[in-house]
Amino acid sequence: MTHTVLFELGCEELPPKSLKNLRDALKSQVESGLKDAGLAFDSIDAYAAPRRLALKINAIAAQQPDSQKRFDGPAVQAAYDAEGNPTKALEGFLRGQGITKEQVSTFNAGKVEKVCYLKDIQGQSLDELLPNILQTALDNLPIAKRMRSAASRTEFVRPVQWVVLLKDNQVIDATIQDFKASNQTYGHRFHAPEAITLNHADDYLDALRAAKVIANFEERQAMIDEQVKKLADEVNAIAIVPTDLRDEVTSLVEFPVALRASFEQRFLAVPQEALITTMQDNQKYFCLVDKNNKLQPYFITISNIESKDPIQIIEGNEKVVRPRLSDAEFFFLQDQKQPLASRKDKLKNMVFQAQLGTLWEKTERVAKLSVALCQFTGASALDAEKAAFLSKCDLTSELVGEFPELQGIAGTYYARLKGENDEVSEALGEQYLPKFAGDELPKTKTGTTLALADRMVTLVGIFGIGQAPTGSKDP
Repeated sequence: MTHTVLFELGCEELPPKSLKNLRDALKSQVESGLKDAGLAFDSIDAYAAPRRLALKINAIAAQQPDSQKRFDGPAVQAAYDAEGNPTKALEGFLRGQGITKEQVSTFNAGKVEKVCYLKDIQGQSLDELLPNILQTALDNLPIAKRMRSAASRTEFVRPVQWVVLLKDNQVIDATIQDFKASNQTYGHRFHAPEAITLNHADDYLDALRAAKVIANFEERQAMIDEQVKKLADEVNAIAIVPTDLRDEVTSLVEFPVALRASFEQRFLAVPQEALITTMQDNQKYFCLVDKNNKLQPYFITISNIESKDPIQIIEGNEKVVRPRLSDAEFFFLQDQKQPLASRKDKLKNMVFQAQLGTLWEKTERVAKLSVALCQFTGASALDAEKAAFLSKCDLTSELVGEFPELQGIAGTYYARLKGENDEVSEALGEQYLPKFAGDELPKTKTGTTLALADRMVTLVGIFGIGQAPTGSKDP
């Protein structure tokens, strides 16, 4: 006979960047625990939402299979005397096992025949084994920092609020994370905060869906994908949906509702990379671009509520993002007051590496090598030298100070504004390519030259001082 088991751990809001990993780790730990215990099961469905982790174990056995354990005794020749009577060695073994001589067997132990006792062991029930398996799994989750709430003796990544443990339609008697298991879960914090009684383990997803909670991570994510695409299509745009942002946003909402908002056209004069970065990193928005990858004055936010007044939410997000974009605009305008070429003096005060000098000293080495490499890359020596001397100047800019990931990109914008040609301007951004294995390569000859020279100067320098790289990103 098999059963369906539902386990749900209700918590305060779980860390969004860890939610998916916690779900997968919990499933893996429980799978291992069940296999170690000899409890057969068909499959495990794992669920995760901001306030819950849950597992549905399908077709799990009611108990472990019965087993037999062998207890080894003395060698046969030492167990019986010449008349076949038990010796003291065998009598001691019989007393130790609490058995009679009629219950012993023999087995071949290689070079000698031995007596043994084969003890029949009845398998433990699912109800007996499962609570400990679940608690052990929770204890072994990859949680960097655990917390203890109130008078609880147990710790978890966030304070636990409730525990559900059902076998079909029956509550399994268990205490997990110091909470008595029940058949009561909770819906959406705002739409349906009341307790929900689950009559059967199979009712879980539908009961929560009715209470405005989509417990299935992938289903929630598919809803976001569909809504985001629809809103983008309405303005003939394409949404930028990075995988990590998509996962994080899915982890932040129980019932996703996508809303499209807008910002002032004037901000499009700011490097779009800066606008995209601040909207993605700080606001968790999906930005929209046209078919040429040019940023459009729209963004999509994912709300956790189905509001009767979505316009109010849209306007609220537009109000919140405006200062962020204004900051980026301010940095961009301030930087233009000081051309790249005039920033070299600041590089003389920025240490590249204690034994290798300042960033300006490195820049001079890169410039010399860039000119020498032109005979191999086909780049213009004048363009390569100019690009090299400008290559690190944007590191002193306000924009890169606020958005470090824009190093090189900011330089490209500022170089264009000062009339530098495309070879020089593009090279400033391309000097950092490729950033990782499989990344795009520089497209211009000057960019290729600068990227090679910069890496060669760095590698020769660090090997020269005995600081050999130890990883793919070092340096």
